[in-house]
Amino acid sequence: MAGDQVASDTPSPESTLSARVFLSSILVERTAPTRTVVAIGDSITDGATATMDANTRWPDFLAERLVDNDVAVLNAGISGGRLLRDKMGTNALARLERDVLAQPGIAAVIVLIGINDISWNSMVFAPHDGPVAAAELIAGYRQLTARANLHGVRIIGATLTPFEGALQDTPMAGYYSAEKEQVRQAVNRWIRESGEFDAVIDFDAVTRDPAHPARLLPAYDSGDHLHPGDAGNKAMADAIDIGVLFGTR
Repeated sequence: MAGDQVASDTPSPESTLSARVFLSSILVERTAPTRTVVAIGDSITDGATATMDANTRWPDFLAERLVDNDVAVLNAGISGGRLLRDKMGTNALARLERDVLAQPGIAAVIVLIGINDISWNSMVFAPHDGPVAAAELIAGYRQLTARANLHGVRIIGATLTPFEGALQDTPMAGYYSAEKEQVRQAVNRWIRESGEFDAVIDFDAVTRDPAHPARLLPAYDSGDHLHPGDAGNKAMADAIDIGVLFGTR
């Protein structure tokens, strides 16, 4: 953008891109105290398949719900991101400090990540990676919770959403298998029942098809059987209990 457009409500770009390449954040001064919630995750959080320029990712819908409460929602989703290993960006364990704990006014973090750890093994993006067991992911989540608790940040675990049939007509064919689904189920069971997180958001229960629980509900499916569409993203955000998010009930 040419010239000084700091005071402009609607800056006028000379050209646009469909990816956020150069801008990492915008900090705005507020006279009133503001709390921050960070959503850390992968492409489901980053907004793959959400309508372009429409703010229909699930963190966008959550931000809309919280804006009148002086709460900012930061989207720390990286498409292709994983909990344990690098590839498309740094793994979540390594970027927790930068993307979550160092953010101003941080009060809570929602963790929705792990499906790529489960599914990438022996595929085009990670041909030499072996299978990841549920116990490995659980150990990673425990590191996140320990570090968040050490900094007094409330940490909310989100269950991994269904993915049967995911990307089957793409170079990522094989992303889903019955064995990988077993890992997802084991991880979700631990997230729900372990008590390790301060709270749990059951995105799996929200988005799954009751008639075929390993799949996304058709109304929420973007079409690739992995990423929720706009309606699915809204349902996810609407399912978040704000009182539970901040520990007020």
